[in-house]
Amino acid sequence: MLSVLIPVYNYDVRALVNSLHEQLISNRIDFEIICQDDLSKKEIRILNTEIEQLQYSSYYLSNENLGRIATRQGLAEKAKYDWLLFLDADVMPVSLHFIKNYIAYFSSEAKAIYGGIAYETTTPKDDFKLRWTYGKAKEQLPAANRNHNIYKHIVSANFLIQKSVFTSINSQIKLKGYGYDNYFGSLLKQDQVTVMHIDNEVYHLGLETSKIYLSKVKEAIDTLLKLNTECLLSQTDNSLLNTFKTSKKWKLNYLFSWIYKRFNPVFERHLLGQNPSVFYLQCYKLSYICYQDLNS
Repeated sequence: MLSVLIPVYNYDVRALVNSLHEQLISNRIDFEIICQDDLSKKEIRILNTEIEQLQYSSYYLSNENLGRIATRQGLAEKAKYDWLLFLDADVMPVSLHFIKNYIAYFSSEAKAIYGGIAYETTTPKDDFKLRWTYGKAKEQLPAANRNHNIYKHIVSANFLIQKSVFTSINSQIKLKGYGYDNYFGSLLKQDQVTVMHIDNEVYHLGLETSKIYLSKVKEAIDTLLKLNTECLLSQTDNSLLNTFKTSKKWKLNYLFSWIYKRFNPVFERHLLGQNPSVFYLQCYKLSYICYQDLNS
């Protein structure tokens, strides 16, 4: 009935798997939990293989680092049930009824159901504030908000999807890298897949340092630009890309590019500091995408 699929890279998933396993058993449904390790450190692999002691749970090891897209595809191909629940390794369900909440939508018309992301209320240490601040402001959204623009808020950390739909959509993404949720959402929209957002969040626990997160932001923007250049995002609702296109239409991209070149050190000093602002991050993203478009 339900295949729970978790791509793993250098993260201890034992607490997550144990929590899910307990809920799955209590709901008395046919299930399996499959983890695919994407060449983690040896000590992490040794810890995580303990989950194979749980009934209907498997832990597979990759011989090379495949990336999240290929790892998810491999997990889907291993799955034996029609409904797939994908979870990132660094999350934890908010609700004790997390599995039950998803089961309720097995008979709905939706082919993909997104549960949402939450962040703990305790402010993290300064080195982790940028990821937490952005997540609280832009990702932690109630389902009512996300359902206003269903294909815009596609976050792969926590979603339920029919196997046939996932394998069809995900197999169209051929590249390895970071920042492909926008493309997945665009393909869902293009194929007119019925998507629903519900309030069934997971806590995002594995916060990156601000420096690492900022590098990932830039990588995601590079991916966005590449996909746009190759005309693969005609159906996207991505706000940054749409703002970029508008600025380019009115020749403002030259100004924003100059702003990035001139003020990049100022932006980064603020974003890596004690009180990073989402507004500064949005300005940084827009100026960076304009700069990269003109200089790459």
